[in-house]
Amino acid sequence: MNKIRLNLDRKTVRSYDIHVGHDIMDRAGLLLAKNNWASRYVIISDSRVASLYGEEILGLLRRMDLKVDLIEFPEGEASKTICTCLEVMEKMAALGADRTSAIIALGGGVTGDVAGFTASIFMRGIPSIQIPTTLLAQVDSSIGGKTGVDTAAGKNFIGTFHQPKAVFSDISFLKTLPEAEIQNGLAEIVKYGIIESPEILDLLDEQAASLMRRDAAFLESLVVKCCRIKKGIIELDEKDTGLRRILNFGHTVGHAVEAESGYSLSHGDAVAIGMTAAVCISARMQYLPAEDRERILSLMRKLGLADRVPRGMDVEGVLSRLKRDKKKQGSAVHFVLLKRPGMPFMNGGVPAPLIRETIEGLRG
Repeated sequence: MNKIRLNLDRKTVRSYDIHVGHDIMDRAGLLLAKNNWASRYVIISDSRVASLYGEEILGLLRRMDLKVDLIEFPEGEASKTICTCLEVMEKMAALGADRTSAIIALGGGVTGDVAGFTASIFMRGIPSIQIPTTLLAQVDSSIGGKTGVDTAAGKNFIGTFHQPKAVFSDISFLKTLPEAEIQNGLAEIVKYGIIESPEILDLLDEQAASLMRRDAAFLESLVVKCCRIKKGIIELDEKDTGLRRILNFGHTVGHAVEAESGYSLSHGDAVAIGMTAAVCISARMQYLPAEDRERILSLMRKLGLADRVPRGMDVEGVLSRLKRDKKKQGSAVHFVLLKRPGMPFMNGGVPAPLIRETIEGLRG
């Protein structure tokens, strides 16, 4: 099992370990029992993951003499709302949860956000533990303490920073993932290759077959590489005020098209479309050489990632959502752009006509 330490401001009490391995849930249970982070635990999970793993994890933790219950909510992005969090908190209160309790997020990115946000506001904040079950959550969303829920105004419009006590990424969970969920995670892995480690792009190009057959050792190595990159960025910029913004590569247009689709478009497809847009804009603004643009877009096509805005999507709707982007400053929409793979930067604002032209050009 790999153990990656995320150190925050040299404050040991807030630093935590990211554990990555295969069949590590027994180890996770032992560490929960040993560390005594709470008097009782509440597992929060969506209906699909709860049906697959809920009873198994409940039984495992109860065998460790831990007091633990399970609360589930309907799966899907539509559940990532303040109403879901309120319903979860009412159920927690009915179970007798209090300030000495902790939440375990068992699931993908939606569950991590719902559970993490709930933990940050229940009784003014209680501990949380992340057990991500999707590739996307293991390489990205379970790490770093960002929590959030969606509103009509936008994705993750309400949120907090609430670091977990630990993250346990068990590669064995990935065996039951639908292909679309593998693609979701793959989009984030490509993002890490683009912004920080071109070697990841080479690995994906050379070992695409290992990825497609879900080779456990290869997946574990990718998860570890991405965790190490994100951990390094968060240690330098926990609250997303500077360097951490490069993790938003592809997410500016990505979040806009995801929301405009009514969340029928998966997060991974949306981010892949957003990365395509960012790469094209980088080249059009003469930051990124044409050969690097083609290398990136060719790899994304090879991996089967989305690179087109759905044909029926309203471009005006996407542009309107970009104007409400959380990272907007004044009237300028700030993009993470590229000078070359491994060298991203925050652009001071992309001209509105170029954004429009790029999105129209990417319509399927």
